[in-house]
Amino acid sequence: MPTTSSHIEPLWRSYGRHLRESHGEPVAKLMLDAGFTCPNIDGTKARGGCTFCDAHGSGPGPDARVLPLGEQLDREAARARSGRLGARKFIAYFQAHTNTHAPVGHLRELYTQAVEYLDVVGLSIGSRADCVPDEVLDLLREFADRTDVQLELGLQSASDETLRRTNRAETVAEFVDAVERAHARQLSVCAHVIFGFPWETRDMMMATVELVASLPLEGVKLHNLYLVPGTPLHDEAMRDGLPLLEQAEYASLAADALERLPPATVIHRLTGDPPHDIPAIPSWTGDKSGTLRLIEAELRERGTRQGSRY
Repeated sequence: MPTTSSHIEPLWRSYGRHLRESHGEPVAKLMLDAGFTCPNIDGTKARGGCTFCDAHGSGPGPDARVLPLGEQLDREAARARSGRLGARKFIAYFQAHTNTHAPVGHLRELYTQAVEYLDVVGLSIGSRADCVPDEVLDLLREFADRTDVQLELGLQSASDETLRRTNRAETVAEFVDAVERAHARQLSVCAHVIFGFPWETRDMMMATVELVASLPLEGVKLHNLYLVPGTPLHDEAMRDGLPLLEQAEYASLAADALERLPPATVIHRLTGDPPHDIPAIPSWTGDKSGTLRLIEAELRERGTRQGSRY
């Protein structure tokens, strides 16, 4: 079975390939934690955060948060230069928690420091649909005039009931509105989607894909649900025996999703990456390469690819 990205990528439009085509060489993301929180953590809208989210807000980990932004950039760039890709160009990725949840002046200072860092060719901002008011989108438009800007918005599910059960404290309508307002400013938006909530059916997950496919989005991140100890949904799953996806089942769902997405949509991710130092369930979620091979095999067996059923 093929294992290299050169075999995998032709079946879908991968983010790595997109960056190489755009910049003429490999580009690496610098994972940053600028000390943000979330509106469903700090009480702006709710408390406790999403029931599936780890304590670091899916960011680079606790050691990053204690470092000044400049030191984080230095460390991440050094890792990228010495890594497998040997990257010499970078995307500054504000990853942890909600990276627009602050006054515009503070955001401007952080983003400016990042885009002015040596060899940074783009800015990626992870946020929520309810935290991108017009003034924030206008700020991102300013930065888009000087560098590549990607706004990443968590949808997770097109079911408001799922969003309620996971304490997202926002709605599908808010997501659609944010995408449309960003699109009006010609901003590139990537949607985050999660498959595997224990109460969701295949039809519900495909309804999420259909919504994403209908919106003016440039990218999609597809994640398998993984749960780490200390999160409410992990505790519930362990206590009540909630059903979690098997690896092959997820691969089949991911193939279904790829078939339904527009061929031009950039696929930023097809798996989630649990923290390496924390045991996640289901255990197969740490096998990223194996999951990608299964997705590729599923598509090849079907004779399909991204956009085949769009």
